[in-house]
This record gives sequence, C-alpha cells and structure tokens, in this order.
Amino acid sequence: MKEYTEPGTIEVADDETLYSLLTDRIERTGEDTVIASRKTGPGSWANITTGEFHRLVLACAKGFMAFGVKKGDAVTLFSATRWEWGVLDFALAAIGAVNVPIYDTDSAAQAKRILNDSDVKIAIADDAERFDRLHSVMDECPALQRILMLDSNALGALEGLGVSVSDEALQERIDSVHADDLATIVYTSGSTGAPKGAELTHRNFLSIVRAGFICMKEMICDDHPRLLLFLPLAHCFARYIQYCSIGSDDGVVGYLPDTHSLLPDLRSFRPTYLLGVPRVFEKVYNAASRKAGMGMKGRLFAKAAEAARDWSRTAQEGRRHTLRQISEHAMYESAVYRTVRGALGPNIKYVACGGAPLNPDLAHFFAGIGLPMIQGYGMTETAAPFTVTRVDDNRIGTVGRCAPGSSVRISDDGEVQVKGANVFRGYHNLPEKTAEAFTEDGWLRTGDLGSLDDDGTLTITGRAKDIIITAGGKNVSPIPMEEIINTCPIVDHAVVVGDGRPFIAAVVTLDVEGLAAWLPAHGLPASTPLAELVDNTMIRNEIQVYVDRANAQVSRAESVRKFVVLADHFTQDNGCLTPSLKVVRPKVLSVFADVIDHDIYANKR
Repeated sequence: MKEYTEPGTIEVADDETLYSLLTDRIERTGEDTVIASRKTGPGSWANITTGEFHRLVLACAKGFMAFGVKKGDAVTLFSATRWEWGVLDFALAAIGAVNVPIYDTDSAAQAKRILNDSDVKIAIADDAERFDRLHSVMDECPALQRILMLDSNALGALEGLGVSVSDEALQERIDSVHADDLATIVYTSGSTGAPKGAELTHRNFLSIVRAGFICMKEMICDDHPRLLLFLPLAHCFARYIQYCSIGSDDGVVGYLPDTHSLLPDLRSFRPTYLLGVPRVFEKVYNAASRKAGMGMKGRLFAKAAEAARDWSRTAQEGRRHTLRQISEHAMYESAVYRTVRGALGPNIKYVACGGAPLNPDLAHFFAGIGLPMIQGYGMTETAAPFTVTRVDDNRIGTVGRCAPGSSVRISDDGEVQVKGANVFRGYHNLPEKTAEAFTEDGWLRTGDLGSLDDDGTLTITGRAKDIIITAGGKNVSPIPMEEIINTCPIVDHAVVVGDGRPFIAAVVTLDVEGLAAWLPAHGLPASTPLAELVDNTMIRNEIQVYVDRANAQVSRAESVRKFVVLADHFTQDNGCLTPSLKVVRPKVLSVFADVIDHDIYANKR
C-alpha cells in the first residue's frame, strides 16, 4: 500500500461558514464587481458589486426566515446556472439552512425522490417549465410547503416578506451557524447506481476552497481573474469554483444559463479561465477542426494540431525545443493557435477540466497552443476536487497532488483512497452505504483505480466497477480506449463492452454537429438520417481509424475486435447520460442489450 500526505495545513475556524467567504472579501477589499449576469441578448452584461450582492443575500436570508425556514431545514434550488442561484445559495448558508440542489434537467419523478428524501420545505424553480415539474409532484411531497419562481420575482417576494425580520434576529441566526454544520445535500448523478445524497458541511467546502487559493493561485487569484460559468451549479465542481471566485480578492464570475450564444458571450465577457468537463473541450477542438474544413485549411489545422501536441510533450519531458519546432510553432501561432484561443475570449489564460477522464492528446493540444489544461480529480463526496495539477507542475496524464494536509493512498488491490477535511460526513438516510464508503481506519473508498508516484502525484487508471473481465479471464480497462475513439470528429460517445464475452467490442453513437460538416465533404447530404449512416462504409472506415489507434495502445486480447454504430444517442431521457454528461455504463448495457447480443456477439458465445 502506497500513501502520501501533502505538506502544510488549511485552517478553518469553527465559527466560519460559506457566508464568510463573502463577508471576508468585503472586509479585505471593500465593494467591487463580484458577479455579472447576461442581459436579454448575447454580448451584454450587467455587473453586481459585492455590496449589492451582500444586500440581496441578507434580504433573501430574512425572507427565508419569514417563511419559517429554520436552521437545518432543507430548501431546493431547481434552476439553470444564473446569478440568482448564487444569491440564494449564500442566503441559505448565512442562516444555516441546507441547500438541496436539483439538476435542471431532472424529471419530476427524480425531483420528487430528492424532495422527499431530504424533507425539502421550500423549493425555488427558475422558470415556468421547471416550476410545473415541481408543482406536478407537490401533493406527493408532504414536507414541501411552497414553490417560488425566479422568473416571477422570487427574490422580490423574499425581500418583501423579509422586512418583518429584524436585523438582530438575522444576526443571531448567522452567529448560530458553524463550520461543522450541514451546508448542503448533493445527490450524486448516478453513473454507477441510484443517486445518493452526500452530506457536505461548511468546513468541507471552505477547506477545499482555501486549498484552491494555494494550489491554483495563478488561475483563480492572480491578475484580475474572470470566470464564465455555464456548468450546472447543482454539480459540486461548478459550485466549488463559484465559491473560489467570490471568495478571492477581486474575482468576477459571469453566470451563463445556456450556451446557445457561447462564442459571442466569451468574446464579450472576456474570461481569463474556463472550466468544463472533457466533452466541452472535445467539442471546442472538433469545432475548430470542422471550421478548418477538409481542404488545404484542414490539412494546415491537422499539422498545426500535431505540432502543438509535440511542442507540449517536448516541454513536459524537459527537453529543449528544436529550431524546427520553434519555427513551426511561430508559424502556426499566427495561422491557427491565436484563432483557437481567441474563440474562448481575448483574455483566456487557463482552462480547467474535471468530472471525467480527459484524453492526454487533447490536453497536449491545448497546452501546445498556449492554454495550460489544469486537471483535477474528485467526487461529490469530496466537495469536488481532491487532487489538482499545479501550473508549475502540470504533468499531463496525471490528476496532480492533493491539498495541503490531505492524504491519498493506493490500496493493495489498486483502489484510490483519500482522507482530508473536504471529505463528506456521510450519505443522507443511508447509514449502511456510508459505512461501506469508508475503510475501517477512516479512509474514503473512491472506487477508482490509480497509481501514485513518490512526489504524491496521482494517476487514475480506471474504475473498479468498469473493469471488464472477458470470457478468457483477461482484465480490461475500457476508459483509455474510449478516450481515443471519442476523439473521432463524428463520434459522440463510445462504450467498450465485453464482460464475460469472448472478445472486446464497442458501441458507438454519432455526433450530429460533426456529421454536419463531415457528410458534405464526403459527398453525402448533411440531412442524411442516422439510420442510413450506421452501416455506411465511409462512416465505418472513419471510425475504424480511431479504433485502430486505440487498439495500438493495448494487447490483442484487449483490443476492440468489432464495433456497432447506433442510430440512437445516449441521453438523460434514456438514462445513458447523467446530468453532468457522464456515460452510465450499466444503463448503456441494458438499453442496448439486444444490439450487443445480436449485432456483436450472436453465435460468438
């Protein structure tokens, strides 16, 4: 068993809460711009200062108290990413209420389960459609007393009702909240089973936010950082980075409810850093490739992309760049790299990725064009990140080191296990599941497989539950192969299968945006139905190129012998995708069982 503890400590006083992030900032720096919200059209932003934000937080906190919300009561936010989410989150933290967020894509049935499991007293939806989803199950939620809607001035209603609560009563409530009080119950997105409510305290979040100020100082603290946030705030990853921005000295976070006008929003907001899941950055790369086209510009982009990856690998290996590399890099900088970076905004300096495995080639591309890809690893149960690469120690292929004072170890069977102040206190109403989540000596079992070097740098190699054991007894980790196949510009998702089967295979879904550019370049109408493409020879040959690349990394026993292209997609509706866009492998195997049985393994048993 190998174990590493990062030197140093992170201090969180017993009387501190998430609300303290805001008040401490105001005390340190006075009033300045802290958040921005997009106006009705793209490219236009309204700024809100820390003072204005604080006044809204206190007004809403009083409103919740007037509605009868007591310390420890659960309140749900069912909303897309918007600035009011931040106001309400800090208001709930201030008075010791428990924020129970629901993904904005969740169904009424999913929402009902969460509302009842956590005894939610008040729910706030952002628009009429989500309000109706909640209202349709209200009679089946005994604890739910009231539903408010942001689009119908929920903040104004809270502020109006809150005038009945005195400043003294509010301050008394604020003073009663402490670091080890429950701050939120976040329901896992369910990629490996039914969602469970992870109970996270104020200390859990504060410790990892303050670790971020140390470990990612260059990105989230230095040179007037600006973050454009479009990931769902029901996800710990987005919520964590919101706290980092608001808790820094002069960070500004822009809230983007949707990505329909992402490119003009990026240009106008001018972020200095972005965070996303791997699929976001895959789409950025594929969009740049599609824009270049299939002719001379396309060939130029392909050469520039390979040169960028080569540039990054050379730097990471500590070798000096050759004169040829330097010359090519300068040429591609003006012809390609500057344009790709500019698509993410004129001031972009860093991109951060987490939530799922990232293909190293993609990370090398971004690093090679001058955008360091900061990678992290964590879980809902660790309030998002547990390890992260540093700007000055950004080894691509790894997920970095843990926070000061935290520990990580690899068990004898290869599982990553962690211990630290940001580790959750348990699953809501599930004592047996909580006990299963921890070892006898108090370490959190992550369920992920990994390795640890002597410097404490962690590399994730797979997930224990994802390991495929073929009929021949060969253990296969599917994720590395899926990462490579997913880089195909016309592939949306690839899932490697073969547990208990005679050989390894894959099911593949097609990327609609990628096809729109690829099909006309190959003499087919962009509107060609998916059902006509699944057996198309050109489509299969294009995917086979990437399957061959994946196979080149493994032994023959581990290689993908056969793949099938699906006429369907993995979606949240069919249960194959979580709200954070992770593939739910067991659901894929279930939903597409007939295809796997008959189109891949028929007569192959």
